[in-house]
Amino acid sequence: MPFLGELSALLTAMLWSVSAMVFASAAKRVGSFQVNITRLILAVVYLTILIIVMDFNINLSYKQILNLSISGVIGLALGDTFLFKAFQEIGARISMLIMSLAPAFAAILAYFVLGETLSSAGVLGMIVTVFGVAIVVLDKGANPSEKILITTSGIIYAFLGAVGQGIGLIFAKMAFHDGEINGFVANEIRIVASLVLLLPLAFLTKRYKNPIRMYYQDKKAFWLTGLGSIFGPFLGISFSLIAIEYTKVGIAATIMAIVPILMLPLVRFVYKEKLSWRAIIGAFIAVVGVAVLFLR
Repeated sequence: MPFLGELSALLTAMLWSVSAMVFASAAKRVGSFQVNITRLILAVVYLTILIIVMDFNINLSYKQILNLSISGVIGLALGDTFLFKAFQEIGARISMLIMSLAPAFAAILAYFVLGETLSSAGVLGMIVTVFGVAIVVLDKGANPSEKILITTSGIIYAFLGAVGQGIGLIFAKMAFHDGEINGFVANEIRIVASLVLLLPLAFLTKRYKNPIRMYYQDKKAFWLTGLGSIFGPFLGISFSLIAIEYTKVGIAATIMAIVPILMLPLVRFVYKEKLSWRAIIGAFIAVVGVAVLFLR
């Protein structure tokens, strides 16, 4: 199928746009750390059921399992943790701006590790897309109440989040290079590996409260987390892996980075917020960049 990788990356961005809004609502009720751990646990449940029902091939080599596990630990456990820390330190806008560098990190790593090269049109498409995303993210009208206090630690956290995401994609791509893997199977291995690290730390630090008791007291938070888990770690991450299987890592990462763009119409229709001309222009530029990536 033509453009399967690019279309999967675009679908990933759409799914992540919805999950971001749903998780934001859930986090306001029970906290971001609680939502982060629970969403991964629920995703494992969803993936296990799907893999059993669809009878997907789970025969992977030791090297593939190792690469996917490393990808999960670096990309999901460490990368997402650093990103959440950055949100706390310097706010969502600056954090997402630095995270928009993730495609560049992924492309550079893919060049040195996997030997992937990009055409001049591909590089141009990446630059235009990231530029459009940056305009939208830096639009102060998007969240005028957010207080920005830029700290060195916050910038480092966001930078590590971007690097973690890039390295995670590289290790996942290496697993696909070693043989055919179903994207949903690969996703489950990554998530389980991340939970092996996150769960013990969560219980040792006593930051993860009893989910049964907490969600019994707040059923709406549970349904929000469950719904977000379907759009995010279950389907979203699965399609992101399918994306990097069928297209170059840098291209896939760039298209997946347009989440702030795709959230604009959701914010407009769900929260009735007005969109500034700056946000609209940035969205248009990003769309042009994505078009270049498809037509390169």
